[in-house]
Amino acid sequence: MCYDIKASLESQLKRAKRNNDVAAILEIEQKLAPYTDLPAHHKSGFAHPKLLIYTAQDPFKPIIAHWGLIPHWVKDSVLKNKLWNSTINARGETIAEKPSFRDAFKSKRCLVYVDGFFEHHHQDGEAYPFFIYNPDQSPICMAGLWSEWTDRQSGEVWTSFSLVTTKANAMMAKIHNNPKAKEARMPVLLNEKEAEVWLHADPRNPEQKETLDGLIRPWKEGELNAHPVAKLRGKSYPGNVPEITEPFQYEALNLAL
Repeated sequence: MCYDIKASLESQLKRAKRNNDVAAILEIEQKLAPYTDLPAHHKSGFAHPKLLIYTAQDPFKPIIAHWGLIPHWVKDSVLKNKLWNSTINARGETIAEKPSFRDAFKSKRCLVYVDGFFEHHHQDGEAYPFFIYNPDQSPICMAGLWSEWTDRQSGEVWTSFSLVTTKANAMMAKIHNNPKAKEARMPVLLNEKEAEVWLHADPRNPEQKETLDGLIRPWKEGELNAHPVAKLRGKSYPGNVPEITEPFQYEALNLAL
């Protein structure tokens, strides 16, 4: 799964900066960034933070979205609140069929750029958080789904997203060993070429649907780093501070990656 991420404005703007449009970048920094929850040194999906996502509507200009997809067909805020915590992640193998995600998979796929993500390792009744990131510290591109929902009472339009997950690779399987989970999972990660396909492919075309399905797979071995960090829950949690991703040593932890 992926319930905790780190996302800086710099990483979230990686795609926007590819066009070298200084004016566009300045506009995003001045008009969008102040309304997000960036910098997100550590943010939990259950807090539904506002981040930047990229959609096919304007592939290089991000929009603001809450983490936790609200399907467009939700009738009221009561149902929205019941569903919200269950749509932080979307299981990649079933997104084409699940009512909460199938419409978004057809036409509202998105990209979410982060510095890295957190996952917990379970040992002897304790949960030890790990930070997972690219070895060169470059931003990670995650596959997502997005939606727009209108609150019928207020008329407010909520934009929201979910991160797509898949089976874990070998390293992530060692870390994500929650005994309550049916299997180890990880977010679907994309390289630049795959990101274009994820945004623009049409699943109504059988060949393109097959290509999209092929992107929902474990990330390649040896292309992610991980280290334990301080607790992300409880009284000792330091909060959304830059130091949250610094390596932390636990005497009792016994895990070789």
